[in-house]
Amino acid sequence: MSRQMTIKKTSDDRLFDAIVYAVAAVIIIVVLYPLLFIISASFSDPARVLNGEVWLLPKGVSLDAYTNILHNDKIWIGYRNTIVYTVVGTIINIIMTILAAYPLSRPDLPGRGAIMVLITLTMFLGGGLIPTYLLVKELGMVNTMWALIVPGAIATYNLIVMRTYFQSSIPWELQEAAHMDGCSNWRLLISIILPLSKPILAVMVLFYAVGHWNSFFSALIYIRDEALHPLQLVLREILMISQSAGIEGGSVGLEDQILLAESIKFAVIIVSTLPVLIMYPFVQRHFVKGVMIGSIKG
Repeated sequence: MSRQMTIKKTSDDRLFDAIVYAVAAVIIIVVLYPLLFIISASFSDPARVLNGEVWLLPKGVSLDAYTNILHNDKIWIGYRNTIVYTVVGTIINIIMTILAAYPLSRPDLPGRGAIMVLITLTMFLGGGLIPTYLLVKELGMVNTMWALIVPGAIATYNLIVMRTYFQSSIPWELQEAAHMDGCSNWRLLISIILPLSKPILAVMVLFYAVGHWNSFFSALIYIRDEALHPLQLVLREILMISQSAGIEGGSVGLEDQILLAESIKFAVIIVSTLPVLIMYPFVQRHFVKGVMIGSIKG
């Protein structure tokens, strides 16, 4: 009887595993196909892309799109701006989140419960776009990079996740022992807490960096100078040009304008997402751990 139950359980497990693998395969195909299509389209003849001939592999391989990108000053300026905004913004985000999350994780902080309630309320209540714009304007940050960084210096969700990590993964007894040995709060944070927090720091860097890299709405609202436009605004402009067939071309005909804009559109998408795709594998091993901590105990 026991042997029959074991065989039945094994069969059920195999069926369950087969279903899981099948569902996972479908999800992978659904997620990867758009990326593969964009890659293929960026290397294909734009006329064949518009005719619907490109499904998976490139058709009529052409590097014209990437050649145009290399000679487009706006794209390189946007690329430079986005890198600056992402690096500076992520550094500020990480520093501010650590300085807020660590004190809130300590059980000896008076009133930390009330403070967390007030912080959590910001996830549900906000001043709105117009009051926020007026505040940014009064602070003199309109048409500067700080308008894209300072208003979102701390993300409430990320703060909660990092605070939860400090509470659950770093024993309070270790911190008490360090204090008894004469370790100051700053020394404790820098020499003990942060070295033990590499997984959550990697997750926060990924969250904040991807957010800055993909952000365009704040730049659309606050940035007027084209020299300060991030790459996503440049990409948006190219998409609008593609739709209206209004790209600068001199003597180039209307049909060639449309084809050129279509080709550049796919190539810019690849160029704009490449850094994120490169960065993700380096923090992927910490990603699940950091997210699960916040979701289970946050």
